[in-house]
Amino acid sequence: MQSKSNKEISFISKVRVRFVETDPLGIVWHGNYIQYFEDGREAFGRHHGISYLNQKDFGYATPIVKSSSEHKLPLRYGDVATIKTIYVDSRAAKMIFRYEIFNQEDQLVCTGETVQVFVDHTGQGELSLTIPEFFKEWKQKVGLLDD
Repeated sequence: MQSKSNKEISFISKVRVRFVETDPLGIVWHGNYIQYFEDGREAFGRHHGISYLNQKDFGYATPIVKSSSEHKLPLRYGDVATIKTIYVDSRAAKMIFRYEIFNQEDQLVCTGETVQVFVDHTGQGELSLTIPEFFKEWKQKVGLLDD
């Protein structure tokens, strides 16, 4: 099987900033952007058929082992943010996502990336060093692998 590297698989979702997510200055506290990444990742998964529940059905969990974010502009209480979640293909047994969050004026406010690995959800949580079969099938279905 050969990977195709030029196809972007993404999903756009929206989230309204809640009061509890802001700091005393009225702007979103930086730590909440990780939650926005998760919101985007979950929406991506539901849309593309690779949600956490799908993974669990095959006996896997995908914990995050790395995350990063870069903040450019603030979001404020009541803003509606647009989250673009982009799957980054890899030959390794992991899932990489990049994120772009935009404000209501379509200005880029934050970028980020997360890396997740596959672990056995039914046993001792052992790390999978090979790509699980269900994930290979998903990659074929969305056009990331040739037969």
